[in-house]
Amino acid sequence: MGNASLSGVRALVLTISDGVAGGGRPDESGAVLADRLGGMGATVERDVVSDEQGRIAARISRATTTHELIVSTGGTGLTPRDVTPQAVRTVLDYEIPGIGEAMRAAGRTSTPLADLSRSLGGVSGRTLIVCVPGSPRGAGESLAAIEPILAHALETLAGPHDHGRPAASSAVAEPEQEDAD
Repeated sequence: MGNASLSGVRALVLTISDGVAGGGRPDESGAVLADRLGGMGATVERDVVSDEQGRIAARISRATTTHELIVSTGGTGLTPRDVTPQAVRTVLDYEIPGIGEAMRAAGRTSTPLADLSRSLGGVSGRTLIVCVPGSPRGAGESLAAIEPILAHALETLAGPHDHGRPAASSAVAEPEQEDAD
């Protein structure tokens, strides 16, 4: 499959970090993700929020009205301030378990600690939302793990939703009437 084009896709890279939001740390993970998505053809916007569940959910909710893809980095670990999955789940219409599974499986090739990540993927409206770890390496590896499915997922979400099949009403033949002689 390879790296399918994301040409025309508007993506938000949202860094979730108290340190970056407070100006005490550079946004290395956001840069890695933005470069990679831009290289795939996406138009990338970047933003930063602190590790506050309400702020994360509000920013992601707003972004679903203007972006087809949102990739957040940070807040997927086990500390009390790692609240990204909880915040994102409040905005999702449904989760896509295979996305988190794929990212953890790929991360496992580098470290057994990848299984502790609470990375996830899901959908809100027609927007695909993916949450990756906050380390530059973990973020990059996680995005690489799902690159082969991104374009297809986004195309499917954009519609039409019939996958080229005739509409249900025309695909079902009417039963023949028996003559009552």
